[in-house]
Amino acid sequence: MTHTYKISGMTCEGCLYKVEHLLSQIQGVTNVKVSLEDNTATVDMNRHVPETEITESLGGPNSKYKLQDPAQTNTNATDFEQLMQRSWFETYKPILLIFGYILVVTLLIQFRNDAFNAMQAMRHFMAGFFLVFSFFKLLNLKGFAESYAMYDVIARKFPVWGYLYAFVELGLGIAYLVDFNPVVTNTINLLVMSVSIIGVLQTVLNKKKIQCACLGDIFKLPMSTVTIVEDGLMILMAIAMLAL
Repeated sequence: MTHTYKISGMTCEGCLYKVEHLLSQIQGVTNVKVSLEDNTATVDMNRHVPETEITESLGGPNSKYKLQDPAQTNTNATDFEQLMQRSWFETYKPILLIFGYILVVTLLIQFRNDAFNAMQAMRHFMAGFFLVFSFFKLLNLKGFAESYAMYDVIARKFPVWGYLYAFVELGLGIAYLVDFNPVVTNTINLLVMSVSIIGVLQTVLNKKKIQCACLGDIFKLPMSTVTIVEDGLMILMAIAMLAL
């Protein structure tokens, strides 16, 4: 059976992909097609799904995505839509500040050494990166997992990976901080970030306007080449540390 629902709160492609993902997680739903133009979701299902269950899957009564009367229209701009209108610096200011702080702390540590230690500097930078980024993800783990599942190749098929990923980053941060088995730590980092960048590249190359989950659901950042650089930097550092 197929039902079409009018849904309010969708004003950008990021909303479209998120609603599509949330509805597809309902047991018995076999296919979901969301139209941003009509604010509708056409759902194929092999069992009757009550509207209360659909509402719950969209995040409950307090969610910005709501079933609405077909006569209603959505005219409210979302935070993400407003974000796309900001300047490049305003948009990515959180990431620039975080990278700046981590870089400064890393360099200050090097002043205590007789000579610059590249391996130690990379290890401390990556420790700071993973610890800080996992912190923001854990502030709203569910929100991060839902956003991550919109583009990550593994989380799309196995949503639980979105929840585990934040703890993997936390573990990597701790491992780099205490210098735990560099070969194992860097190999895990290389594998995880290499898989992660696949979904990022697909999203950017297909010009999909969705939210990046790198800082969890706290800061609203659009997916862009900045995310590619961020993931690519971790991959390059892991390769360099394995090679040296």
